[in-house]
Amino acid sequence: MHPGFQINEVYLHRAPIDFRKSIGSLSVIVEQGLGRIPFDGSLYAFINQKRDRLKILYWHRNGFCLWYKRLEAQKFSWPSASLPDLTVSINAKEIEWLIDGFDLWAHQPHHALEYNKVA
Repeated sequence: MHPGFQINEVYLHRAPIDFRKSIGSLSVIVEQGLGRIPFDGSLYAFINQKRDRLKILYWHRNGFCLWYKRLEAQKFSWPSASLPDLTVSINAKEIEWLIDGFDLWAHQPHHALEYNKVA
């Protein structure tokens, strides 16, 4: 991403897309398909059918940026497209892990515990 870019949220589009789509088509998917505002400082990530290519769309000050990564021998971990929501929201650290090849869905962090009193 652009140096100094402050990431608000990251949205993963669950279903694979046709990777011939570029900035114009991807921004329409964000706005009309996902019901989000593509200018809000969030990252919008898209995957291809083979899961070996990743595109990330975001707005930076006065224009869209499109980041692209192609894996040569492996696949990206990606949430199932069969779930009802079109997107999954992750944070900035998790998108780094995803790009580095970690499976975010196989290794979950410890659950937060909330107590009302000490027993």
